[in-house]
Amino acid sequence: MAPKDERVRDFLATRRAKITPDMAGIPKGGGARRVPGLRREEVAMLSGVSVDYYTRIEKGDLAGVSDEVLDALARALQLTEDESAYLYDLARTARRPQRARRQPKAAAGVPQQVQLLIDAMSATPVIALSRRLDVIASNALGRALFDMAYTSPTRRSSASPPNLASVVFLDPAAARFYDDLDNAAAACVRILRAQAGATPHDKQLIQLVGELSTRSTDFRSRWAAHDVGVHRAGRKTLHHDQVGELIL
Repeated sequence: MAPKDERVRDFLATRRAKITPDMAGIPKGGGARRVPGLRREEVAMLSGVSVDYYTRIEKGDLAGVSDEVLDALARALQLTEDESAYLYDLARTARRPQRARRQPKAAAGVPQQVQLLIDAMSATPVIALSRRLDVIASNALGRALFDMAYTSPTRRSSASPPNLASVVFLDPAAARFYDDLDNAAAACVRILRAQAGATPHDKQLIQLVGELSTRSTDFRSRWAAHDVGVHRAGRKTLHHDQVGELIL
């Protein structure tokens, strides 16, 4: 029997709960519904698979599931592009033999040529983040802008990179720095969740998620929601201690 992956179970269950019959074009019928979203049999019908097969998948078994079925599930559950990519990452993990799974290397900064390019952008604050949201490179303006991250008590030592997720969830100063802390927190969790799907055996990521889950009830509840996303361009307002309000 294939091992069950609770990430698959929880992700599909939370996505199913978000889709109402009206959204899926399914008549509600008579009687009260016991679930907030679609029933398993409704997802199975929309995906063109049997109820037993979908039930097996939602219980955490993606082994042997074809790309065609994954595409059908993504359509039935109305997954976003990022959520679909996450589902495929989970499927790749299920298909990969245990012995082939490798520990990803820790990010150790950027190549010298990249750092020189970042430094040359002297009129613009620049920070580069790893997929775990460690600050792995910056220029002078970037360090000045995110000075609170470099001086944050969440930083383990002067030799270790600041981690933006730790700052957002564990440093009280983040509430003053971010005009929209809720959005910053949601973005951090979505990015980390996507990375957890791509590299499920990343020990540093597992340690980070474990620490944040233990120390922050807000992070723990957001992590349980299984929302997924990647960073894209956007507008944000920050409040710098020395400069004041900055709109980026």
